[in-house]
Amino acid sequence: MMDPNFKRSVILLTEYSEEGAMGFVLNHQTEMMLGDILPDVSYSELPVYEGGPVAKNTLHFIHRCPEKISGGIEIWDNIYWGGNFDEVKELINTYQLDENEIKFFAGYSGWTQGQLDAELMEDTWIVANSFNADLVFANSEHNLWREVVISLGSRYAHIANFPENPSLN
Repeated sequence: MMDPNFKRSVILLTEYSEEGAMGFVLNHQTEMMLGDILPDVSYSELPVYEGGPVAKNTLHFIHRCPEKISGGIEIWDNIYWGGNFDEVKELINTYQLDENEIKFFAGYSGWTQGQLDAELMEDTWIVANSFNADLVFANSEHNLWREVVISLGSRYAHIANFPENPSLN
């Protein structure tokens, strides 16, 4: 996809229903750290990712530590969306969370009713029905897309070696 919002993007869907869909781009890190957005957070070195082009002035998070953060919604095996943000700030301020447990996003990716289904019918997206939660929280933004594409099997693995802009090849 040549749209710069989604070029070589790995998106984790957090919600999919008849009303539409929502998710976060996992591999587009911004230049901001959490402390740039939340000055009352002492550990500012947690990266913030571009969740997508919608509502970039909002902050969202996913995590894999429900024993530390209450109220999250399990969206996949051991991956939770949201939760008690006061607990999150306290855990960060006391150095009890690291970037392998939580990921923050400015904005989100959203699709209106039927929009994502139409894009899937046009083969705009490649869908993975399973993945390793370690990949979601890995700090390997540059390799994540490639690793995910290769994990889809031989039908797609060759795409991982394509240049970003095939016309420059």
